[in-house]
Amino acid sequence: MNQPPNPACNLQIFKAVKEYEYMQEGDIIIGGVMASHFYMFNFTFPWDNSTGFACLTPNQQAYRYLVNFRFAIEQINKDSSRLPNLTLGYHISDSCGDPRKAVRSVLQILSGTREPVPNYSCVGKRNIAGFIGDLISKTTVPIAQILSVLRYTQISYGATDPSLRDRVAFPYFFRTIQSDEANYFALSKLLRHFGWNWVGIITSDDMSGEEEIHSLAKYLSREGVCIEFTAKAKISTENDFSFSQYESIIGRSSTSVFIISGTASIMFVNALPYALRQKTLIISPNWGNNDDVLGYNIMIFNNSLVFLPRYHYDLGTPEMSRFLEDLHPSKFPDDKLIEDIFLLFHLCLSKDQNKNNLYQYTSPHTLHNCTGQERITDLPYFRGETNSPLAHLAVDIMSQALHEMNMLFIRKSNQYPDKYQLHYFLKNHQYSPQTGPTFSFNEHGEYMSGLWIYNYIISPNYYLERKLVGEFSPWAPPDQQLNITSSVIQWKTDNNDIPRAQCSDNCLPGYRKAPNPGAQSCCYNCVLCSEGEISNTTDSESCIQCPDMEWPNEQKDQCIPKIQEFLSYSVDVISVFFSFISFLFFLITEVILGIFLKYRDSPIVRANNRSLSFLLLVSIKLSFLSVFLFLGRPVDITCMLRIITFGITFSIAVSSLLAKTIMVCVAFKATKPGSSWRKWLGVKLSNSVVLFCSSIQIIICMTWLAISPPFQELDIHTSPGTIIIQCNEGSAIGFYSVIGYMGLLAAVSFVLAFLARSLPDSFNEAKYITFSMLLFCSVWITMIPAYLSTKGKNTVCVEIFAILTSSAGLLACIFLPKCYIILFTPEINTKSHLLENKY
Repeated sequence: MNQPPNPACNLQIFKAVKEYEYMQEGDIIIGGVMASHFYMFNFTFPWDNSTGFACLTPNQQAYRYLVNFRFAIEQINKDSSRLPNLTLGYHISDSCGDPRKAVRSVLQILSGTREPVPNYSCVGKRNIAGFIGDLISKTTVPIAQILSVLRYTQISYGATDPSLRDRVAFPYFFRTIQSDEANYFALSKLLRHFGWNWVGIITSDDMSGEEEIHSLAKYLSREGVCIEFTAKAKISTENDFSFSQYESIIGRSSTSVFIISGTASIMFVNALPYALRQKTLIISPNWGNNDDVLGYNIMIFNNSLVFLPRYHYDLGTPEMSRFLEDLHPSKFPDDKLIEDIFLLFHLCLSKDQNKNNLYQYTSPHTLHNCTGQERITDLPYFRGETNSPLAHLAVDIMSQALHEMNMLFIRKSNQYPDKYQLHYFLKNHQYSPQTGPTFSFNEHGEYMSGLWIYNYIISPNYYLERKLVGEFSPWAPPDQQLNITSSVIQWKTDNNDIPRAQCSDNCLPGYRKAPNPGAQSCCYNCVLCSEGEISNTTDSESCIQCPDMEWPNEQKDQCIPKIQEFLSYSVDVISVFFSFISFLFFLITEVILGIFLKYRDSPIVRANNRSLSFLLLVSIKLSFLSVFLFLGRPVDITCMLRIITFGITFSIAVSSLLAKTIMVCVAFKATKPGSSWRKWLGVKLSNSVVLFCSSIQIIICMTWLAISPPFQELDIHTSPGTIIIQCNEGSAIGFYSVIGYMGLLAAVSFVLAFLARSLPDSFNEAKYITFSMLLFCSVWITMIPAYLSTKGKNTVCVEIFAILTSSAGLLACIFLPKCYIILFTPEINTKSHLLENKY
């Protein structure tokens, strides 16, 4: 364009040497800006030394989208119910993957002339309804910026740039594919599914690549996935970039999984380092929709995974097949699109010699005369395996919106609608299949769809085939969104094992992750759960505290009921031993009692106050039986009875010994002539001593039971993993009062017996009582520190031992000597012997 001198702002529009432009007139025109070549390059042509931009490297997949566009137009025009009495036309221009060419294409379509005139239409009756395009984001964004100002509706069939979600900046923009935001959400779920949390990213060093890294990092972090490193390549038409600085990094990388993002480019693909042949690549949908570029480095992308949009229909129909079969230069000799496809991909010479010359100069291939047997369906992307309706769907949706808008305005005002209102009808467009979800545009102008997950595999014909291995359904419940069959995926690993992409090994159940200082969150150590904690999942962030009544198992991956500890008859051998000993001593006491009853009239029995002896034997017998209250599982009633029983029985026993000792002393005093002690002789004194001393202990016990009685206690803190079922004294004062009073009686008895041990009397018991009280006091004094220093059933064992030893000591010291005299030396068990010793 001619520019004014020294303009403050000017627009320079690039012109390509060869315009790949396709038109069909109609009542309503749909514009199309569709990248059918990968890039544009500035050439100097030898035949006239002129320079110009030429579109290079035709994209077979992109041409398939262009054919699908045209097929959609043909279908719509054949449908009498769609836009009645109106025909759809199109004006499609190749953007050549270059933003400058894309801007020229838009302005050229709007102007309707070979040379674009901005903001002016040179064809007065031309009715352009909207635009379809483009395939890639870097050309779609400038198109959207222009069309949003001019208020033309635009539907892209491949751009995934998240910035296009902005409805304030791009209110007229729609797309039949979801943005990178939605795609990376699905990709992060895939990584999580395979346990990959340590990945590398390879992207383009441009605005698209930067935005995708930020978006991808956000979704990866939500799933606990870390990025080991990011490799960026500058996208340039001069092929002046490479990944050489990343070659060694990628080779030494600990991860086996890399994500390919950014702008799809042949130069990008060709520059990918050789080390990636051993890595598994995850390819985002914006590459999958333009995967013809992957064929330029086929070995690297073998066994990779790719996401592609999933729609409610595809183009693998008989009608589409017939349409493709009919596309031949012999049937449509003036069709430029068919001519270009056969020239670019079948290398057929064109009737236009200038076109042949341009191709021969810009391409390494040689053109030749074709036989006429070539078919468009011989080309990989036209065979039917690739049936994604991206562009077809965009045209179909726009035509439906045009139809709805047209019918509404004709009914209301009998006039044609304003094309600037088309986007309102697109917002409300819905497709509801008989089964499955409803498809429509969301609030960001993105057509809601699921994703197919394919596995790239090199075919025998040496091109990448797709094998469907799973799907992602965003409308499903969160735990059912990803559905993938891992067993059918072909990996690059030996034995077809799932690749490893972890900075640290998984922490097994029973362990938790402990972060390494200065490292990313995915790099951690595995630490065994602390005491009383478990983890029942792999890679637990923290351990779970077991409930009070439970404890971790040996692996610390589940809580199990704690072991209950008490003196059990079925588990503890010592319980059986104590039972046997107690019963044995009980029988011995019973035998001694029987002997004393049998010989109750003998001098030795009568001389030592036989009623006190009988009472002492009964109390000792009850002491042995009280041991059984300490065995077995404690309950509240046994807790109350065990201390009370042995406390009272021992108090009676010690009181009896005290009464015996007092009677010895009184009997000695009463032997003197005229002694006043004679009146104290008899059973009244002894019975009174026993009754008085025992009553005090009974009062102490009853007070204890009334105020704070013993009860069953579950001790879950003393021994880890064990519930100690024990008796809580309820009141320490009550417990030590019982023990203390019993000790007081024993001490008084010991002192009196010690003083009376040498009194001259027949069968003097004082010396035996002295020894028995010495043993009794020694046992219970020793028992106190042992009782305080032990826990659980060991404490009970200490108590039982004290009861048994003290009771056995009383029995042995007091009664065994008498039994020996009664049974083995009856000659001294006579009254004469008694009187002899007395005088």
